[in-house]
Amino acid sequence: MKILAINGSARDDGNTELLTKKALDGLDVTHIHLRDFNIRPIDDLRHTEGGFQPVEDDNDRLVEMMLDHDILVFATPVYWYGMSGIMKNLIDRWSQNLRDSRFDFKDKLSKKTAYVICCGGDNPKLKALPLIQQFSYIFDFVSMEFGGYIIGKGNQPGEVLNDIEALAQAEQLNKHLN
Repeated sequence: MKILAINGSARDDGNTELLTKKALDGLDVTHIHLRDFNIRPIDDLRHTEGGFQPVEDDNDRLVEMMLDHDILVFATPVYWYGMSGIMKNLIDRWSQNLRDSRFDFKDKLSKKTAYVICCGGDNPKLKALPLIQQFSYIFDFVSMEFGGYIIGKGNQPGEVLNDIEALAQAEQLNKHLN
């Protein structure tokens, strides 16, 4: 079982990354940070003659990484009550990936399981639920199993390590994946 942790944070060792590392500690995981990749915003040409055009960025490399793993963990801070911008760019590009015959994207994603780990500072156990629902709809659209989620509370660096409930959920996920 190959696990890919896709970190959408804009900083190193943020709360989301700390919680994700706790959840995946000791497992065989490839950790990537989307901020290290060039992911151009989508130029939506799906309804134009000729459709989507090739884009010179790292999207194809990210698609290949996703398709090469069995479990995808989408880790994003809660920014303004949604996913981070770089995570949204990745997901938006799925519209293009779905139409790219090189990937068979939807069929291959349907054989994977996805998890979401997020952290926020403004009552995230409630206010991050729309973000979780958004991911649920995304996974449903591509027929990917949604294995579950963890919402952590943390605003200041390291603050999530005080969220006993989120840490317990991370430990449960680790045991489940182990």
